[in-house]
Amino acid sequence: MLDNLPQHAIALHQSMTTDMAADGLPAKLITLVNQQGMSVTLMDIGATWLSCCVPVTVNQQPALREVLLGVSTLHNFYQQQAYLGATVGRYANRIAAGKFSLDGQDYQLSTNQNGNCLHGGDNGFNHRRWQMQQLNATEVQFSLVSADGDMGFPGNLRVVVTYTLLENNELTIRYSAETDKPTVVNLTNHGYFNLLGADGDNDCLSHLLTINADHYLPTDQYGIPLGGWNTVEATSFDFRQPKMINQDWLADNDQQQAHGYDHSFILRSDVRRATTACATVTVADDSLAMDVLTTKPAIQLYTGNFLAGCPNRAGGEYANYSGLALETQFLPDSPNHPEWHDNNSVLRPNEHYHHLTSYRFR
Repeated sequence: MLDNLPQHAIALHQSMTTDMAADGLPAKLITLVNQQGMSVTLMDIGATWLSCCVPVTVNQQPALREVLLGVSTLHNFYQQQAYLGATVGRYANRIAAGKFSLDGQDYQLSTNQNGNCLHGGDNGFNHRRWQMQQLNATEVQFSLVSADGDMGFPGNLRVVVTYTLLENNELTIRYSAETDKPTVVNLTNHGYFNLLGADGDNDCLSHLLTINADHYLPTDQYGIPLGGWNTVEATSFDFRQPKMINQDWLADNDQQQAHGYDHSFILRSDVRRATTACATVTVADDSLAMDVLTTKPAIQLYTGNFLAGCPNRAGGEYANYSGLALETQFLPDSPNHPEWHDNNSVLRPNEHYHHLTSYRFR
């Protein structure tokens, strides 16, 4: 079956299945390929997006460019702590002190970063084995059941994540979830992108970035929201027009304490229907661009400020700023901020959590 895949995908399937997963079995991988030659490789451990090779034309010559940061062995996947390409949950981003209250009930979650709950706790969805089912040649579905009390979260939660590769070089990720008890849910993919080539020496800071947001969320040194939103007007967080990421680099305390951008932007309401781009990344030579479309109300820009030491595909290590993440989400700590009405992450029985995010390359 591997015979029909591109050579880079065959090599990744082989190298990622040499080591055994935490449950003593090998990982399962699948590669989707469209008619344009774009290929996407996915893995059942973490419902992870492992590879994204996009057709480009350089000096009038067609080529495939790997744009997603990743690893080539399961050992290195477990070793890295950057959540490379993984599905994170139950709650993406941070919940302060791992505490929230819902319907008068207090909950204490697993805390795994500076006393806070990050990306679901110390055993989040990113290292779980998901059930994988290929639906057709360009679509695969992952499902997971998270038991009541998992990492402290209430309710038995059933999650389904569906990846679909379209002919316009767009990867759509659909998230759905159901619960039997009131809970909070915030699912995202933690892919890191470098449109100049994820396996090269270029950092992401020369990328041109647009984010359709009029406000961003200031945080303390641990990434916990300070309370209100700030306007991006006349700040380094104004990406309403395309600008290089490094144009206003480390220009203020918000960035300096995070060693770069690691902040949420509140998306304008007209870009929350996944019909127009909420964010666009372009490389300076115009060889490639990526549009992000979503139904989520916010997006976290993370410029890979602490990627140094993270293993890469070649057996070496990434450097800081090797790639950027654009994580579509509810705002961090939103269970403790009921005043953020558009960021209601509460899911109740008989309700359906359904969101989608697409990454379109052109």
